[in-house]
Amino acid sequence: MYDAPPQDAAPPPPAGAPAPRPPRIIAIANQKGGVGKTTTAINLATALAAVRKRVLIVDLDPQGNASTGLGIDRKDRVWNAYHLLIGETTLETAVHDTDIPGLHIVPSGPDLAGAEIELVSFERREYCLRSALGQGAGPAAGAYDYILIDSPPSLGLLTLNALVAAQAVLVPLQCEFFALEGISHLVKTVERVKRTFNPGLEIQGIVLTMFDSRNNLSDAVESDVREFFGDVVYQTVIPRNVKVSEAPSHGRPVLVYDMKCKGSQAYLHLAGEVLRREKRMTA
Repeated sequence: MYDAPPQDAAPPPPAGAPAPRPPRIIAIANQKGGVGKTTTAINLATALAAVRKRVLIVDLDPQGNASTGLGIDRKDRVWNAYHLLIGETTLETAVHDTDIPGLHIVPSGPDLAGAEIELVSFERREYCLRSALGQGAGPAAGAYDYILIDSPPSLGLLTLNALVAAQAVLVPLQCEFFALEGISHLVKTVERVKRTFNPGLEIQGIVLTMFDSRNNLSDAVESDVREFFGDVVYQTVIPRNVKVSEAPSHGRPVLVYDMKCKGSQAYLHLAGEVLRREKRMTA
């Protein structure tokens, strides 16, 4: 059973106090589908919330799986990431509560599928999400420690907005051969975004997902990725686990669905690694 301590809204700082530290924004990205981006987003966010971090997920994938996986009914997504992205609403309005203390979400909506076409006519279209997350003195300025952006499985304008808005990128990589082919394209895209739009962007880390210890291919992929990327790859490996697959159909993160399963324990370890790495990166 999930038993994270309840969290009250942060009180306003006293007069003369330093401004609240802005949140760290991490895009979870890989242009290949089915590699565990959404699963990683909702379970990493839940694990961070469990250690009393205030976390916001921005569901920027038109499929809306992160929203569904956190139990947000489609009829309740009146204000969502689409309206935030095109400037029709503020972050405060688009944010929805979840059943996880300390975890909130800007859900996806059906209109998001057409956002890439609409954004083409926008000035500074690559900066729409960045502007939306930075506006005002409310949630974006101080209510969250981390904002995780669940990106779509493509390298289009939605993913570009996520990369421009973020300070760091977390890359889930499935332990299969074809997954290796796409990661080089993502790395090149990150470098282009860094040169052109967002010089502070860094790869926070690569997490190996869907690892099957019974499969020699998983071992081979892990070996190749660690040899090529070195310390950028997290030590934690997310195993292929039936509980991780079942949890979204119940509208819950696996950490809530079955806290003791191997998948849940792996995501808790990953959260620890992310926090340690974040401490070094922001020192």
